Amino acid sequence: MVPSFSMIAFASAVETLRLANRAMNNHAYRWKVLSGDGRPVIASNGIPVAADAAYADLAGATAAIVCSGTDVQTFEHRDLIAKLRTLATRGVALGALCTGSYVLARAGLLDGHRCTIHWENFDAFREEFPDLSVTQELFEIDKLRFTCAGGTAAIDMMLSLVSKQKGQEVAAMVTDQLIHHRMRDAHERQRMELRARLGVAHPKLISVVSEMERCIEQPLSCADLADGVDLSTRQLERLFRKYIGDAPTRYYLGLRLDRARHLLLQTSMPILSVGLACGFVSASHFSKCYSEHFARTPSQERRNPRRDDRGSKQE
Repeated sequence: MVPSFSMIAFASAVETLRLANRAMNNHAYRWKVLSGDGRPVIASNGIPVAADAAYADLAGATAAIVCSGTDVQTFEHRDLIAKLRTLATRGVALGALCTGSYVLARAGLLDGHRCTIHWENFDAFREEFPDLSVTQELFEIDKLRFTCAGGTAAIDMMLSLVSKQKGQEVAAMVTDQLIHHRMRDAHERQRMELRARLGVAHPKLISVVSEMERCIEQPLSCADLADGVDLSTRQLERLFRKYIGDAPTRYYLGLRLDRARHLLLQTSMPILSVGLACGFVSASHFSKCYSEHFARTPSQERRNPRRDDRGSKQE
């Protein structure tokens, strides 16, 4: 466990193994919970979880899974990384839940492997580790590395492993016990479809918003967006007012600023680089827009991150 780890990802992984044991009526899977010093670790929801031992005490494992969550990049992972590297040299399979992929990447243990991470951390992760093969799959299992996006995706990844190791019938029994309805494939999307997130079914509006999300670094003009769906600028503005309640330019700006906030909080990129990566032409323009939107400057955000609750995202 890493401080501020995702409780739902942690519980999803462990409960899948527990129920697999129950389905087989044996103890095929055994686990220990580890922390840096062997003391309890507080999850992102504020609940402490006891540890069985410290990272350094781990011995005889066939797999080790890093479970982390919010603010993973702000913690010192030296002892954990050293242990993970030692385990890797011994051929131990290494996995990650939620942002645990960040720790494996920092340790250099994802080189040459496909990996994934929570969608909110995807852009920052790709900026920090540009040479890695990172996807937006629910989970990735590649040789001796297995990573998932966190949340309930941990169930699907562990079910896939159980199916490979103990058979489809056992995995199906666990799925039923979890009331999970079905084992999701790795290739299924992490996020809800855009029409569900927006609560809008208008195909041209969905198409424009999708294009906005795709073109963050080099924003398109309102006229170009309208042309792309065979609308006039005025027609597009009416659509946004009717279904979104905002002008397309303001909505687009909000998307870019939200992306900028994620990069500020999750990477060490210079503030100017963050602004440029989100389509702002200068530091002053970026700072002005950011301050108007979030009531604080980018530098203030980075120095003293503000949280609406105990974590930065819903997990």
